[in-house]
Amino acid sequence: MDKSICRYDASMRGLLEAINEEPIGTAFIVDEEQKVCGVITDGDFRRMLLNGRSLEQPLSKDDINPSFVFATEDERFEEVLRKTDTKVRVVPILNAEGKLVNYFRYDHHVKMMPVAEPKLNGNEFKYLSDAFLSTWISSAGAYINRFEKDFSEYCGAKHGIAVSNGTVAIHLALVAMGIGEGDEVIVPDLTFAATINAVLHAGATPVIVDVDEHSWCISPFAIKAAVSDKTKAIIPVHVYGQPCDMDAIMKIAKDHKLFVIEDAAEAHGAEYRGQKVGSFGDAATFSFFGNKIITTGEGGMVLTSNDDLNDRMRVLRDHGMSKEKRYWHDHVGFNYRMTNLQAAIGCAQLERIDQILNDRDAIEEKYVEALKQFTFLKWQERFMERKRVTWLVALLAQGVDRDELFGCLRNNGIDVRPFFYPLSEMPIYSRYALSNKNSKDLSAMGFNLPTIAQVDFSRVVKAFEEFKALKINN
Repeated sequence: MDKSICRYDASMRGLLEAINEEPIGTAFIVDEEQKVCGVITDGDFRRMLLNGRSLEQPLSKDDINPSFVFATEDERFEEVLRKTDTKVRVVPILNAEGKLVNYFRYDHHVKMMPVAEPKLNGNEFKYLSDAFLSTWISSAGAYINRFEKDFSEYCGAKHGIAVSNGTVAIHLALVAMGIGEGDEVIVPDLTFAATINAVLHAGATPVIVDVDEHSWCISPFAIKAAVSDKTKAIIPVHVYGQPCDMDAIMKIAKDHKLFVIEDAAEAHGAEYRGQKVGSFGDAATFSFFGNKIITTGEGGMVLTSNDDLNDRMRVLRDHGMSKEKRYWHDHVGFNYRMTNLQAAIGCAQLERIDQILNDRDAIEEKYVEALKQFTFLKWQERFMERKRVTWLVALLAQGVDRDELFGCLRNNGIDVRPFFYPLSEMPIYSRYALSNKNSKDLSAMGFNLPTIAQVDFSRVVKAFEEFKALKINN
């Protein structure tokens, strides 16, 4: 990088040598105090030659644009990325003294590999067309019933209640259980905000507890410490496809007479001791958002084997309308219904769920093999009694600057996603936090790589090699 620095009074030949030194095709122009005062690209250099400049001529003040784009070393990756466009490809990173400490390069012509994309190569279009042509396109139709039946059977539960998304699935279960004001619900710190939002929407008080450092799931020890006489439910989240310790959690629930609502939004098909997640608790919720293992675009489902709970949720899902007397409302309910069109896609997805899960596992295995040389990476653990599924390839970057790693990945056209922020770190939720040490550590290190069929592993390795070289040089 030092050789790409060029003095403001250098010759055109010196400028060419600086531009040619790095693969970025850019020279950083500095003054007598080594402060960056401009940026000149290979395109700028060609235009200067076309205007009659010779290689032995010195640079002039007119060659240097004093309003060049730069970033400071304390700016986050996302802030630096916003400064690039089709014309500004290289952004110098300056310290407080205005001296060059690094640079950021982004090639807008490189096609980004997304973190996730749906696989719609089965009967999705066929079933969707069938539902469309049937004219049953709203919240009633054959595909709704089929999807509820098939998915609940797949997971080992008696009933399935299809809903409009995974968030309302949690809320519907809480309300149907009679959980509300004055009640406490224990949730993990490392989860998507939908888990805690549903508790707040129900009028209950969430109690945020830490996760286990090995599984990344809610810690049974932290649950025990959080139980009070106001506790009414536990929401264990099978995070990033990892099943929670359901034996320990169900024992706590039984000892204290608590409801258990499994949040399995990221764990379709995962198992604990040979039993699929979603079949342990009083209820379980799933999301079928576009990036989930199987999708309906938007959509969700609540599973339960409790007949009374099933009946209450079905009534509340449909505006609280009586099943015996149409347009007569016995309860204040919600419009949480899934459409027949969405369910048609879900039925086609469910037909191929085992193949989808196998394909995702194979992608993770290829990552593990391709990146085994990078010892700062730690992969999501597997346990004998748990069958983890790959929702998104999840791993930790230990002892390195994760933002710099993200920069190298995105600069090579590889999208990357950080772990969820701990709920306890966000001001709107922090007052509900009880424990959070492991979740904070994991969130700071964790990230997800593209979990799609067309991963360019050579490009991924190249990005990690660039990061490793950057780490060594710094």
